[in-house]
Amino acid sequence: MTDSIEHVGERPAAAGHGIQKPGYDPRLTNEDLAPLEKQTWTSYNFFAFWMSDVHSVGGYVTAGSLFALGLAAWQVLIALLVGITIVYFLCNLVARPSQVSGVPYPVISRVSFGVLGANIPAIIRGLIAVAWYGIQTYLASASLVVVALKLWPGLVSWADNDTSGFAGLSLLGWIAFLVMWVAQAFVFWNGMETIRKFIDFCGPAVYVVMFLLAGYLVVEAGWSNIDLNLAEVSITGWAVVPVMLTAIALVVSYFSGPMLNYGDFARYGRSFAAVKKGNFLGLPINFLAFALLVVITAAATLPVFGELIDDPVETVARLDNTFAVVLGALTFMIATIGINIVANFVSPAFDFSNVSPQRISWRTGGMIAAIGSVLITPWNLYSSPEVIHYTLDTLGAFIGPLYGVLIADYYLVKKQRVVVDDLYTLRPDGRYHYSKGYNPVAIAATAAGAVLAMAVVFFGSSDAAAFSWFIGCGVAFVLHWTLSRRGATA
Repeated sequence: MTDSIEHVGERPAAAGHGIQKPGYDPRLTNEDLAPLEKQTWTSYNFFAFWMSDVHSVGGYVTAGSLFALGLAAWQVLIALLVGITIVYFLCNLVARPSQVSGVPYPVISRVSFGVLGANIPAIIRGLIAVAWYGIQTYLASASLVVVALKLWPGLVSWADNDTSGFAGLSLLGWIAFLVMWVAQAFVFWNGMETIRKFIDFCGPAVYVVMFLLAGYLVVEAGWSNIDLNLAEVSITGWAVVPVMLTAIALVVSYFSGPMLNYGDFARYGRSFAAVKKGNFLGLPINFLAFALLVVITAAATLPVFGELIDDPVETVARLDNTFAVVLGALTFMIATIGINIVANFVSPAFDFSNVSPQRISWRTGGMIAAIGSVLITPWNLYSSPEVIHYTLDTLGAFIGPLYGVLIADYYLVKKQRVVVDDLYTLRPDGRYHYSKGYNPVAIAATAAGAVLAMAVVFFGSSDAAAFSWFIGCGVAFVLHWTLSRRGATA
């Protein structure tokens, strides 16, 4: 049972804004972090959220990179579907506490980590979001470079990293990256309602282009010339099982970021039923169509262009029609902006604001993430299938333990009961004060899970490293539950 949120004597809040009670400590709250009075998102809004999340260049490239593992197209399809089904169930688990309480991820983390200890998962998730924000901005900027070169071929020298490059990116690449950076900041700055409207448009828009692109390539290639066995090395028999498990783990790792802080969005849901329905439509159902499109499109590039292309922007760039190139690239660019804002701008905005609510607003937190995304030179984190997988393994090693602690604490330790008002007090008798505001059990479980998962990434095989999220999550889950049952928590 979860306590209901009561609002007595406060000014009415607009949709998307929180109610701050007089007793709330200013060191723990602001208008963005306080529990919502009005929760207005419908199942379509969550469906559109996942369409934007799935239909990005990053999602396409990650799915395409699974061919490098040696899987046939039908095996890649199965791995994608199994992986996304796991994500669906995990998202439902993490969505419930935030939806019923109306608070974002860093605030609900106070239940398990303590009112001050929640800054630890907030900072970790925020820094990871900075990395993803940079990666997705770079992938979106690549679409803009394609458009620029198609319209103005004379800019080709500016696109040469050897002659005009800096820090691993060409001058044209830098210009495109900064244009995307500013465009995303503009949408974000206008608030959650603008973001909601933007993602409602992005997901369906990219579907239209993807269907057109797949249809065009199939017609050009001829269905009989499309071979769904695209792997350079064919894996047969039982040997394919561990490889497919690796692919499934990589899918979960790719979505582990937005999955962890999904409460930032689930809090806006009218009901938990609306959240679950939106998740079902947006994950297993929507992803089935997306996976089919990725597999067919990638397979068709081989007979049409003479080589396997797993990047939709590069595929579009090979087309002869200028209008088609511009339309396709711009659509993928817009879709990637959509996912970047919802998954990697909103999250650190709440996370960094949680560290110092009175000094760092939601908007300021988002801009901190935006600036950090430039400094990490994200184009070096997604440069090849091997680098993509290593990046996913590393991020998953840190995200998994945070997820494991949150789920173990909410469902098994606290039995789905949250006293919302105690999330905003520093009183020693507060339910989530623990030891000076920190829960040592949650912190220890997180550290143990992350250390073990990173040890596997650094010293284990590439196959074992793909399971870093599951290893970190499982270790932290068991440790937190076991230690909490023994009465280690206050």
